[in-house]
Amino acid sequence: MRAVAVSVTVVWAYRRTGKFALHVLTGALESDPRTREVPIEFANGVAAVAAAVRSHRAQGRRVIVGWSFYSPDYVQLAEELDAVRASVADPEVVHVAGGVHASAEPEATLRRGFDLVAVGEGERVIIDLVLALAAGEDPASVRGVAALRDGVVRRSGRAERLELDAFPPFGPAHGRYGPIEITRGCVYACRFCQTPYFAGASFRHRSVDNVREWVRFVVRRGFRDLRFLTPTSLSYGTRTAEPDLAAVEALLAGVREDIGPDRRLWFGTFPSEVRPEHVTPAALALLRRHVDNRALIVGGQSGSDRVLAASARGHDAATVERAAALCVEHGFVPHVDFLFGMPGEGPEDVDLTLALMDRLVARGAKVHGHTFLPLPGTPFRRAAPGTLTPAVRRRLRNLASEGRLYGQWEQQERTAQALAAARETGNDPADGR
Repeated sequence: MRAVAVSVTVVWAYRRTGKFALHVLTGALESDPRTREVPIEFANGVAAVAAAVRSHRAQGRRVIVGWSFYSPDYVQLAEELDAVRASVADPEVVHVAGGVHASAEPEATLRRGFDLVAVGEGERVIIDLVLALAAGEDPASVRGVAALRDGVVRRSGRAERLELDAFPPFGPAHGRYGPIEITRGCVYACRFCQTPYFAGASFRHRSVDNVREWVRFVVRRGFRDLRFLTPTSLSYGTRTAEPDLAAVEALLAGVREDIGPDRRLWFGTFPSEVRPEHVTPAALALLRRHVDNRALIVGGQSGSDRVLAASARGHDAATVERAAALCVEHGFVPHVDFLFGMPGEGPEDVDLTLALMDRLVARGAKVHGHTFLPLPGTPFRRAAPGTLTPAVRRRLRNLASEGRLYGQWEQQERTAQALAAARETGNDPADGR
């Protein structure tokens, strides 16, 4: 077994939007006997990252600076990279970018200044990178890494897709926690979503026994709220588009047994929405038995069947309306996601969406508003950025003022423009494939 001398330090460029991914990578390093003693620092902001790098370089250590970000944060994090490099210009410091955006457009990310891109899932990659640096090997040889060599992108293959039970869901030894990821990958290939294209178009589930082991762990540390991370909560345990309610029952009943009646179990709310076709009386009765939340996030996206079909959502608008009615009937407040400005959306489609929103609000639902982002790595990556007409903007603002709608649709509209601008300057992920 190759051991790591304490000659490598990992510094996480620690930001709110990427922190849970970094917690998972921390847990991966902790779980391997060869890397569990490697120093890890969580540095929030340019000054903190630069100070951590200088400190460990002064001790003669090689340093990996890890950056994980979503597409909306790419421009800001790239600017922070520039600032760190300006503060600490040292070829022995390796800046590694990971996450869905970097995986989708590795060439643009590398040309923007990152030394390496971890393409795909990072648990095994970060361990192998630390081991390679400690052994004096070329980190670009690690499987799952892309690098620029003589101006050409060199890839060592995509990182292997992992069994979730093989790694902790967070970094317990460093006190870094988060929602327990119970499912990775998604069989629903919605054309605007990065998840199936990053983590695979199939479900991989953490086992009930493994989930309960980690639930008991956090309970012993005083946690009072349990949340799970999954792209579609009622798909737990299934391999197909059809829910397996027996598997969901086994998960929730077991977790409830472990946490007792005085702690709270959240399921079907952020960050684990519910697909509308999965909302049935049986599913809602199951949730009422075990969970504490009385709100459910339902992915509606549009009131237009044409737009839903074009985006490969796999359901129609009537299913969304039926799901919301069932939620209310069973004592849940549905929070329904809607996405404006999707490719091909016309005025008549917007009218259908607004009319559906009005009907849902009248039933007691709340609406979560979004603006379409042309996300790298998705079939819609080259689509025009989502825009809101003045009339739609007024309607959304009025609903928000009444407390019936929430969301960051206006910020997302600006972000969509920035993503499209980056694409026009040559940062389209498809250009490097």
